Amino acid sequence: MSIPNHILEQLNSQADLISIIGRHTTLKRAGNEYKGCCPFHGEKSPSFYVNPQKNIYHCFGCGVGGNAISFLRDYESLTFIEAVNELSKQTGIEVPQEEQQNVSYQRSAPKPATPPPVPNPTIAHHSVNQNSVNNDHLNQSNVAQNSQAYADSPAYDDNSGYGDYPPLGAYDSAPYLADSYGSEYQSSSDNISANSGDNGYPPQWLTDSDEITDLHSINNPADEDGNLYELLEQIQRFYQHNLTTHPHAKHYFLSRGITEEIFETFGLGYAPFGWQHLEHQFPQDIEGLKALGLVRQSESGRDYDLLRDRVIFPIRDNQGRTIGFGGRALDNEVKPKYINSSDSPVFHKQHVLYGYYESRQQRANNWLVVEGYMDVIALYQVGIYGAVASMGTAINESQISRLLTLNPTLTLSFDGDSAGQKAAWRTLEVALPVLADDKELRFLTLPNNHDPDTFIKSQGSDAMREQIANAMPLSQYIFAYLSERYDLTLAEGKAKLMSQVRSLTTALPKGSSFRYLLNNDIYQKLGGKRSQNVEAKDALLDFDGDMTISQQLQLCFLFQPRALIDDPIDVIWQRAGINALHLPAHIKQKASPDILRPVAWEDLKDTALIDIVSTIKRCLNYLPKDANAAAHFVLSNLKSTTQETLSRSWGGFYKTLTARNVLSLDELIENLVMQLLKLHLQKKMQELIKNPDHIKLAIVRKQSQLLNDWLRAQQAEQSAQMVTVQS
Repeated sequence: MSIPNHILEQLNSQADLISIIGRHTTLKRAGNEYKGCCPFHGEKSPSFYVNPQKNIYHCFGCGVGGNAISFLRDYESLTFIEAVNELSKQTGIEVPQEEQQNVSYQRSAPKPATPPPVPNPTIAHHSVNQNSVNNDHLNQSNVAQNSQAYADSPAYDDNSGYGDYPPLGAYDSAPYLADSYGSEYQSSSDNISANSGDNGYPPQWLTDSDEITDLHSINNPADEDGNLYELLEQIQRFYQHNLTTHPHAKHYFLSRGITEEIFETFGLGYAPFGWQHLEHQFPQDIEGLKALGLVRQSESGRDYDLLRDRVIFPIRDNQGRTIGFGGRALDNEVKPKYINSSDSPVFHKQHVLYGYYESRQQRANNWLVVEGYMDVIALYQVGIYGAVASMGTAINESQISRLLTLNPTLTLSFDGDSAGQKAAWRTLEVALPVLADDKELRFLTLPNNHDPDTFIKSQGSDAMREQIANAMPLSQYIFAYLSERYDLTLAEGKAKLMSQVRSLTTALPKGSSFRYLLNNDIYQKLGGKRSQNVEAKDALLDFDGDMTISQQLQLCFLFQPRALIDDPIDVIWQRAGINALHLPAHIKQKASPDILRPVAWEDLKDTALIDIVSTIKRCLNYLPKDANAAAHFVLSNLKSTTQETLSRSWGGFYKTLTARNVLSLDELIENLVMQLLKLHLQKKMQELIKNPDHIKLAIVRKQSQLLNDWLRAQQAEQSAQMVTVQS
């Protein structure tokens, strides 16, 4: 059994080489590469480099080098087949079990066919001079020779073994220079693109000339096998040329702000009207067209072209070879709007990212996953490189891992509608298993339902860069997403949200410290007592550290007036058990009737605090739901002196709390009220010591003791809850 070279190339290019080698030595980022001590020989100073863009490694100490397959064979002592199977599992690329599944196909003699009627009578007729034909023949010959050289390279065979594939001499023996990046794959494509305006011709039935020559037939006689890569390149040039003969298709791109230069960079094109235009242009390659999924058969048995009257986006692999096509309808009412060519021996949708090759050519450093082809192109055109899109399927774990290898921070940009946010959440779930502590996911949802394409047109490239820089971290996105789906005013809603967060974090890599930190962060946002209290306290200190306890409490009541629905003093009095204080009979007989009543706000003798508490209780049923609006409603009903003092502080206090995402002040309010109660009881005891009343002093001391005991119990409970979160 032999394994086609194109499959081996796909396995090596898609493999996560950093993770494979990282199992045996520590690799650290060094510019665009990773550096570490060579696993093949003992060394103290790192001289072993891994280039994630080329997916190769090289040691300048011992000279060893190669790709993913060679590392598995040479270091992990796997056989070639075992190494291939290992990479197949990792990447999801299927290794064909039969020799026939390769990039070759049987060409056939052209079938006589009656030219179909021209569906668009406005298309201009063109003639072709013989010099252009000859030039095109020479260029296509170069392509054929390059493709044949590739096809002739050795493959693995059960009898002869691995042979010289891949020859280590093909890899750089010096540091991987940026200028030489990918040069081994550019020669043939450069020859093509240099004369692309002259090399693509419309099918014969679109011209008046009966003498036009089928260039593809010249280069590929019927008695020779065809090559799918070569055929795809010919089709891409055919589609691209159609932009010059179909003004309405070119106008579509121009109307969306795409420049002529981008036409060339991305090879944009147009698939014309007609059900069999590919068959007429490539009459000897029907088998290849069907293998690529570009020609299909109807229920009645007739062949038809998959892509018709659609602008074309060529899809390229990591080496820049065309492997498939995406087509968009010119009419927004046509469904489906986008169609991708189906999987084939050279195209596996789940392993290809649109725009990856083009961004890699620009040495992109920051990577951004977007939803559409036009988003990728719009970002590229304004110099924001690194945008990629999946092929109509959700981005998968291996693709995310590869992008995180190129840069430890990956931004995901999805539409703000329900479908877009569901896609973002699915991507989050897929990414968690490869999200090591040194990796980071960020989420970008553009305002006003914009996508990157429309946002750039509306706001410009600088605004887009700012949006990317300020994308939401993973921890914030998880809370924002889940908080919209659960009622966080209920304990049940908080419990469900926390349960889902714990379930999510179990997918993180083993030993991840982010697991604990993420759980703890969400716990804080839900009002987790100890941590949320610390966060709120820090916010107060940042705002004004010189405020008295009473002033802090007044602002807290403005921020969360509904905390007074159940009077905090009464709640603490009951929870601490002070209301059920048991006194000896002789003390109870001598005590005054009111000595056991709870402390009232009036007992604190704080005019401003009493004013705001009484005003809020009076206005509770009329307060707006918005915190800022409710605060201003309360302020407008306070006494002028209290209103003036609080108005000066409210704006800054509100901004500080919202900047820290503090949602609940329950624990802080409880803590501040408790401090006021302790100060009140201490002051009362001091007065009773100065003016002795042994009965009252005994009762106040007992109340103070119960309050302190309850406070210690609260602290112990909070510590236990934090242990639960950590586990």
